[in-house]
Amino acid sequence: MNYRLLGASGLRVSELCLGTMTFGEEWGWGANKEESRKIFDLYTDRGGNFLDTANRYTDGTSEKYVGEFIKGSREQFVVATKYTLFTDPDDPNAAGNHRKNMMQAVNASLRRLETEYIDLYWVHAWDFLTPAEEVMRGLDDLVRSGKVLYIGVSDTPAWVVSRANMLAELRGWSRFVGLQIEYSLAERTVERELIPMARTLDLAVAAWAPLAAGVLSAKYLDGRKPEEASRLAAESDRLSERNLAIARVVKSVADEIDVTPSQVAVNWLRQQPGVVIPIIGARRAWQVEENLGALEFEIPEAQMVRLEEGSRIPLGFPHDFLMKENIREMVRGPKHPKIRAHRDYTA
Repeated sequence: MNYRLLGASGLRVSELCLGTMTFGEEWGWGANKEESRKIFDLYTDRGGNFLDTANRYTDGTSEKYVGEFIKGSREQFVVATKYTLFTDPDDPNAAGNHRKNMMQAVNASLRRLETEYIDLYWVHAWDFLTPAEEVMRGLDDLVRSGKVLYIGVSDTPAWVVSRANMLAELRGWSRFVGLQIEYSLAERTVERELIPMARTLDLAVAAWAPLAAGVLSAKYLDGRKPEEASRLAAESDRLSERNLAIARVVKSVADEIDVTPSQVAVNWLRQQPGVVIPIIGARRAWQVEENLGALEFEIPEAQMVRLEEGSRIPLGFPHDFLMKENIREMVRGPKHPKIRAHRDYTA
């Protein structure tokens, strides 16, 4: 296991993050405590230190398991958890990005994790109701109090993230150092705005669903139907003809270099520019063991090109317009091919 700096911070995190949404059986499809411990041990035995959970995962059991598993060696781990999603359907303030929910959620997470601080606190999703000033000031208060060390944001539009970080920078508040988004060979629309923003602002990208809910493992190419636990894969956009075609390319590349399709999908993310950290999660220990096998190789350039071509999406306006050669010449000047730029924010 190697380590990456978490965006514009000095924090060292594993190049693979362990997602623990599957820790607990309250949702009907997760791992029991014994299997969760096996998953945790496999990951940490390989040097993994980056653990991702949330206050809502398996109704709080995920945080409880993480807290129990790290007991006695807390300082060795970078524990990330989240707030935003509702925890009480009858309380309108038990959900959202606002300060009251933030403070209640962080204190409850600290109790479940049995720790005095959270290394990385994510805004789980943007609610479009709470002013950015309230969110950023509240998060900065948590950092100043010592309950939180770093902050990040998940599932939020690029314009919101960039505005929030600029606001924090101008006012001397803590800024987001990480961005958690769905990103995979099957889900590349984030390359239109979110990925270029992350590279420009030096945000580490934590990529959830790197296997597109199992589609990129190639297990559905034989026509098999998703099991209940893979309900996300059953959604029409997951098992689309486009995604199945991408899965065939992934399997072809995997066969050529004698690895598994899942390992190819994970490594495609690891080999992207900037800091992209796949979040690997599983219900069975052998699945994590397979994903950890991605650490043992890199995808050759020729195969990376095939994966790129087989999954490319149109970036849309204005990106595709600005990348036209005649437009680039008008914007950058006729000598732009001779300019050796040390920075280029092209997606």
